[in-house]
Amino acid sequence: MNARLFFVHALSPLHAGTGQGVGAIDLPIAREKATGLPFVPGSSLKGVLRDSCTDPDRRKKVFGPDTDRADEHAGSAQISDARLLLLPIRSLAGTFAWVTSPYVLRRFLRDAQDAQAAGLPTSVPSPASEDQCKVAQDACQISIASGNTSQVYLEDLDLNAVADPAVNTWATWLGSKVFPNDPQWQQMLLGRLCVVHDDVLSFLLETATEVTARIKLQENAKTVQKGGLWYEEALPTETILYGLAVAVPVKAAVQEVFAVLQSLMGQAVQVGGKATVGRGLCRLQME
Repeated sequence: MNARLFFVHALSPLHAGTGQGVGAIDLPIAREKATGLPFVPGSSLKGVLRDSCTDPDRRKKVFGPDTDRADEHAGSAQISDARLLLLPIRSLAGTFAWVTSPYVLRRFLRDAQDAQAAGLPTSVPSPASEDQCKVAQDACQISIASGNTSQVYLEDLDLNAVADPAVNTWATWLGSKVFPNDPQWQQMLLGRLCVVHDDVLSFLLETATEVTARIKLQENAKTVQKGGLWYEEALPTETILYGLAVAVPVKAAVQEVFAVLQSLMGQAVQVGGKATVGRGLCRLQME
């Protein structure tokens, strides 16, 4: 399969929504039905990349014809949904932690192997219980010493920190891909990476996303309009997601597809909704 990994780093809160909600949140983020993990639709990402491509010939060959001529041929670039990889969670030490779980890492490893990514970690750190988390060895910035043990405090959770060299391996590899040529951010990821139990991550996904109350005022009275109060959910700043870019030689060669995608990434773009209030500023990076 002609596939490459890409990463999405949220530089501001990211709202890729479903359009309507069924609970207390009026505009929730998109989540996978079976796992509850947040994602950004591939159609949104492909549209952003297409709009960023200013060469009309290349845009047509790589992304397909414009809407009124969509039946001419398919595009050569296929962009998957961007799936959650690391979720930033407020931490008592170190300000915040980048949190993930064994299931998320195993799924990432499977997708990265399909993309033939080089130098992948071979083992996945896995906490033995829900009250335990795995952190980097000798580099952790989110743990607090407590007697002979160390604790990590995420939101209202108190977890026993266990140093694991596998976390160092993951943080080093991910840091080199998400933050290439930026040693300071690579070091931040090493110090803040935290692997929690799958059930703990599920709990955090329900309680630690960003929820904002929005209102609409009456123009003359400057009071809230009837029905003008709603709640929006967003992935917090510093969230990291990943996906696959697949090249199919329809009108463009595989090398040309990846060359165009590479040239369009590595810079800040706007993804998802609520752009006028600063939502969705992201940096895309291809592996």
